[in-house]
Amino acid sequence: MTMKKLIGLGCLAAALLGGSDLFAQGKPVYTAPIGLQAYTFRGSWGKGIEATLDTIKSLGVTEMEGGPIAGMTTEELRKQLDKRGIAMRSIGADYKKLSESTAQTIKDAKILGAKYVMVAWIPHEKGNFNLETAKKAVADFNKAGKELKAAGISLTYHNHGYEFVPYEDGTLFDYIVKNTNPEYVNFEMDVLWTAFPGQDPAKLLLKYPTRWKLMHLKDLKKGVKGDLSGGTPTTNDVALGTGQIDIAATLKAAKKVGIKHYFIEDESPSYLKQIPVTIAYIKSVKE
Repeated sequence: MTMKKLIGLGCLAAALLGGSDLFAQGKPVYTAPIGLQAYTFRGSWGKGIEATLDTIKSLGVTEMEGGPIAGMTTEELRKQLDKRGIAMRSIGADYKKLSESTAQTIKDAKILGAKYVMVAWIPHEKGNFNLETAKKAVADFNKAGKELKAAGISLTYHNHGYEFVPYEDGTLFDYIVKNTNPEYVNFEMDVLWTAFPGQDPAKLLLKYPTRWKLMHLKDLKKGVKGDLSGGTPTTNDVALGTGQIDIAATLKAAKKVGIKHYFIEDESPSYLKQIPVTIAYIKSVKE
């Protein structure tokens, strides 16, 4: 898609989606740089890394979350990002590999200039995320997080929906938050995977105002019913402001608790059409 078409989509989106918010008095809520999760372009990297980075730059993205990419050395990737004025703020890490050793993750983070490492999935038996699994995750996160902090890097856990199994007077997600050491472990909210299991993203942000550092910006198609599976068809990812989640309230809460970096993650096959709509929407929300 050409730059001209992307800009056109963004302008059209602003006109159609902003509604009363777009022309309302007040300051914009979203004033952070535009960030993107590299997974959004998972189908493009193999076809050309530099061309994909050019497309990402054309969308107005200046921050990314990702990590090393097959087909290019990590050192060269850093050069290509710098060339385009894109900063890799956070990288992903596999739970099992990180729990065994933090050395490679620390090396990759330092090469790419990332100050955050995020883990997006705790291995567990499908449909059976339980207390024993949560306890092990807490221990593994505290250990890895301590090692990362010593290297000047912050560990965050990215919720994925299955952690909201009821436990005592809350959920197992609450258990993980309360039992991880905030010096070593904090959190990245995935908005869709918070709402999908029935949680309110804005309320959860405010419940733990000092623990959230990063955010995945995603919206869920209207009419879709969620559960605790941590999975839904990618076609249920829609542009922000067109789905069922109260994105405006979430952005306001995120700003209040001081989210450091926001990353658009759109798993839909229509991500190139949807990202300009998402960007136009978040810029239209007013205080």
